[in-house]
Amino acid sequence: MNPLHILLALLLFASLRAPAPAAGATTDTLAAGQALAVGDKLVSRNGKFALGFFQPSADTSKSDNITSPNWYLGIWFNKIPVFTTVWVANREQPITDPKLAQLKISSDGDLVIVNRTTPEYTVWSTRIANRTGTSTNTTSAVLLDTGNLALTKSPSSSNVTLWQSFDYPTDVVLPGAKFGRNKLTGFNRRGVTRKSLIDPGLGSYSVEIDTTGVVLKHRNPSVVYWSWLSGASTLKLIPILKTMLEANPQTKGLIDPVYVDDDEEEYYMYTSLDNSSLTFVSLDISGQIKMNVWSQAQQSWQAIFAQPADPCTSYGTCGPFTTCNGTSHPFCECMESFSQKSPQDWALDDRTGGCIRNTPLHCTSERNKTSSTDIFHPIARVTLPYDPQSIDGATNQSKCEEACLNSCSCTAYSYKSSRCSVWHGELLSVNKNDGIDNNSEDVLYLRLAADDSPNLRSNSSCYFIRVIIPASIIGSGLLILTLLFMIWRKKFKWCGAPLYDSQGGGGIIAFRYTDLVHATKNFSEKLGAGGFGCVFKGALSDSTAIAVKRLDGASQGEKQFRAEVSSIGLIQHINLVKLIGFCCEGDKRLLVYEHMSNGSLDAHLFQGNAAALNWNTRYQIVLGVARGMSYLHQSCRECIIHCDIKPQNILLDGSFVPKIADFGMAAFVGRDFSRVLTTFRGTAGYLAPEWLGGVAITSKVDVYSFGMVLLEIISGRRNSPEAYSSGNYHIEYFPVRAISKLHEGDVQSLMDPQLQGDFNLEEAERVCKVGCWCIQDNELHRPTMGEVVRVLEGLQEIDMPPVPRLLAAITQGPGAITEGSDASSV
Repeated sequence: MNPLHILLALLLFASLRAPAPAAGATTDTLAAGQALAVGDKLVSRNGKFALGFFQPSADTSKSDNITSPNWYLGIWFNKIPVFTTVWVANREQPITDPKLAQLKISSDGDLVIVNRTTPEYTVWSTRIANRTGTSTNTTSAVLLDTGNLALTKSPSSSNVTLWQSFDYPTDVVLPGAKFGRNKLTGFNRRGVTRKSLIDPGLGSYSVEIDTTGVVLKHRNPSVVYWSWLSGASTLKLIPILKTMLEANPQTKGLIDPVYVDDDEEEYYMYTSLDNSSLTFVSLDISGQIKMNVWSQAQQSWQAIFAQPADPCTSYGTCGPFTTCNGTSHPFCECMESFSQKSPQDWALDDRTGGCIRNTPLHCTSERNKTSSTDIFHPIARVTLPYDPQSIDGATNQSKCEEACLNSCSCTAYSYKSSRCSVWHGELLSVNKNDGIDNNSEDVLYLRLAADDSPNLRSNSSCYFIRVIIPASIIGSGLLILTLLFMIWRKKFKWCGAPLYDSQGGGGIIAFRYTDLVHATKNFSEKLGAGGFGCVFKGALSDSTAIAVKRLDGASQGEKQFRAEVSSIGLIQHINLVKLIGFCCEGDKRLLVYEHMSNGSLDAHLFQGNAAALNWNTRYQIVLGVARGMSYLHQSCRECIIHCDIKPQNILLDGSFVPKIADFGMAAFVGRDFSRVLTTFRGTAGYLAPEWLGGVAITSKVDVYSFGMVLLEIISGRRNSPEAYSSGNYHIEYFPVRAISKLHEGDVQSLMDPQLQGDFNLEEAERVCKVGCWCIQDNELHRPTMGEVVRVLEGLQEIDMPPVPRLLAAITQGPGAITEGSDASSV
């Protein structure tokens, strides 16, 4: 054949083939008739992002790089040395033969990954064809500068987006992407963790917005382990959050957060303020939400924020038969006589397999008789595992242990406060006391084979000699004393609730559930409801009025129950509500308090009853609350941080004496503050900046909340009531107005109109000064509660407080927060 004819034929054949972007091409668009193969990529016009096929790999720092045998289509940061994906298409449909994979526009207009076998089949698709009726000549895919892959009508003057990757996030949310839900259609942009560092498939945890707010869940089983409020409360926080981001050197000028909640949508979004920076929010494999920023100096990603702050908060984050310590690195370790089920998976951050026994248990069951030589190893100061089962007939520790041994599936037990709990099968969510936010004193008895460790028997014997025998002697003594007391009680024919001294003497009482059903007339008169349950009015048989809080929710209710009994149950102060007793039967958790006839402070301040609070009463309430908080922080054996000071948690007795209540979020910390909290607690509007910044906190968070309460007591109004104007949300933020008027010497204009000008100006100025000192941004600038008491008592002078940087930034903000013209507009 003529060579010229051959050349013309080849040119003709080439012109009929679909053109594909060359390897390393810089085009950002895949048009109809084109195909993207392994080695090709699309690059956004700004060069920041790339799309193509990739093979995940990870440097475990314990061995050479581990590379997955599978291939995926994804988007990654294009200009940094650490390969970081931000979106993956075929998470659950990996490609095993990359030579056969292509990305293209299908004949019906979908963007598809195909495997070019015979016959060709689709691996992944956008699935828009059935919804839009498009064709191959009307669509194209473009990788935008934001990292969003969009399928659009082409050509089109309206630039209609048919599908976009931002609507289907994997485990990353980029600047400009909405994270949230469509209220009308039910469509929800949710994130799911990846399985491991080299497997982007669907992992253990998910995050989404539902009707209650932002929710973090363990997927199977479905367990909610962390949540964040939404709605108006979040709208209040956004302006404050923006100014806090500006005050932090790590986040200054970095991002601008937005929260939208209207009739159609509810979503969060953030935009990047610095185009040269690289930032993304991710749902980490461990179940934490993290904000990551690229450090050019360190050539690595830096996590500058995490919620929940303690990785051990996540359900089962370390897998079965492990313990978790949020202050250690790594934070997961196997229990005694257990080993990692798959060390390679652990190296890749996949701990779902957890740990396995070194030696099988020795237990047989024949003819309804169980025989076992197993022993129990105590693990002290831990949170107890998920999903316990109560054993009602086990009245002491020996019987509790026996009940566990009598079942070959029982793997652990715990005995405390006459309550026996056992666990069958895997043990999950066992967190150590020395973690970030765990002060549990519980002991878990782990079942082990007798010959698993040579020293376990001797340890068990030592433990028996050192602990069990003395405990038995003490227990016998207490039993004798109890019997003597009951005989004495019967002799004098006391009546009323069991073991209750109506004069206020001696300890808290363990009530029976039937006693409380009778005392509350079957829980018929509800006083109120909160996040953990309802409160009912009742009366003991000696006519003592009580308030009974019935806790709901297996995990949160149990947590609040323990916090209340271990804090307010062990202390007494005239300005702390008195815990009379509790009930702990099966899954029932109830707390019994003295009844406060004048209800909560918020009902008087904000619900039309402020006329009952003259200035003298308000000042005594301020002083009483300060004394109670000073006692918690400085006079107890261990500092107790309440964590939720607000008017709703300040109760008033018949004489309007204030009593701090609701210690469900309280925490003990050492006198030297060697233990600090980072797990989020509290109520929007009273939160110190430390909470929102994700840093460790001290008792000064209570001081900040107290300052906010003082300003509300002065004004008789909430600090930040919502207002809507022309569809735009803004806040009239009273603390801004308060410190401004204080500096102008015009405290009178801040006072509650219900006082009708009848107040002590010197005391009012003192309260206002104290309040403004308490809400300083820097916790070191805030006074202690002991100093607050001395100032309020007139024993110590106080200077004019500076304007906090946060409030100054709010005042200077672009109309986000406005100052009212008079007190009535606050």
